[in-house]
Amino acid sequence: MDFALTEQQIAFQDAARAFAAHELAPHAAEWDEHEVFPLDVIRRAGEMGFLGLYTPEAYGGLGLSRLDAAIVFEELAAGCTSTAAYLTIHNMVSWMIASFAKPAVAERWVPQMVAGDKLGSYCLTEPGAGSDAASLKTHAEKKGDVYVLNGSKMFISGAGSTEVLVVMARTGGPGPKGVSAFVVPADAPGVQYGKKEKKMGWNSQPTRAVTFDNVEIPAENLLGEEGQGFTFAMKGLDGGRINIATCAVGTAQAALNAAQRYVQERQQFGQPLAEFQTVQFKLADMLTELIAARQMVRLAAWKLDSGSPDATAYCAMAKRLATDLSFNVANQALQLFGGYGYLKDFPLERHVRDLRVHQILEGTNEVMRMIVARHLMKDGALDTLR
Repeated sequence: MDFALTEQQIAFQDAARAFAAHELAPHAAEWDEHEVFPLDVIRRAGEMGFLGLYTPEAYGGLGLSRLDAAIVFEELAAGCTSTAAYLTIHNMVSWMIASFAKPAVAERWVPQMVAGDKLGSYCLTEPGAGSDAASLKTHAEKKGDVYVLNGSKMFISGAGSTEVLVVMARTGGPGPKGVSAFVVPADAPGVQYGKKEKKMGWNSQPTRAVTFDNVEIPAENLLGEEGQGFTFAMKGLDGGRINIATCAVGTAQAALNAAQRYVQERQQFGQPLAEFQTVQFKLADMLTELIAARQMVRLAAWKLDSGSPDATAYCAMAKRLATDLSFNVANQALQLFGGYGYLKDFPLERHVRDLRVHQILEGTNEVMRMIVARHLMKDGALDTLR
């Protein structure tokens, strides 16, 4: 096993770190405070290739592995968690259209998405179908050469500011086998957007409900075949869980870096905080947890890249572990700042607020435990996890 990064991975990491330092970090607090969706910066991210990291090269993407992409997203999240998280969602939408749409549809959308000219949103969650995504009720009925879409989605990142939606809708009976996936222009007649939600964190990206009222979309906009939508959604979520996990790790790294600098500067009882053994022990634990989370995420990404049959379980384990540990690291960093950590003059309170949702979205951490436990109960599962 070789844990060292390749020269190419280091080059991508350096480029992402520089972009985060110059384009994201200096503005993150302002974007959070004023709820700014930084479209100009997102489009500049497209110029760097960050909007099509694992999208196939045939459509203008970089065609990187999920491990390569995880390394990039970690660095971007250290600059602005919320914006980097939206970039991961856009990458997932671009990849899904490139991978499962008919070639003409993919050609129509994906090159523009990779360039940042068109942005995407992923529409799975509904008001009554969160963790139980297979119970979704949004419905698509085929009428001639179009599908007519009716229903609603909830908690959709970027909604109202993006140009294309990947929508999961029911075309058949109950359960996952009745779900299909569609490419829907965001401005199609009958697509309506709710108010921008007021959120605890992730404030540099808008979140809205989306309603579909007799929305007609060409039949060719179906991804794959009818009934394959839930499978596509889960494939997207395996990568999405790695993305959210690595964004959590990047934010935790930024929090740890800030805490490490602060305890060396802050004097109490006649000496720097860094001289107190209790502080040193806390920092040691934070670093250990951070590295454990990072390596778990990279292992899961490698499993996904390798097509391993237990990749879904590893993605779930990585998402659960990394988001829990990263939140703990950021929370402990805030504690080391004391009262200053609670002020918006410092980034710690934002890190904590932004990280909290990572334990909820892309499948709650309770659902991640369900996925892992189900895998564990299969015959021979323990052998594959060694």
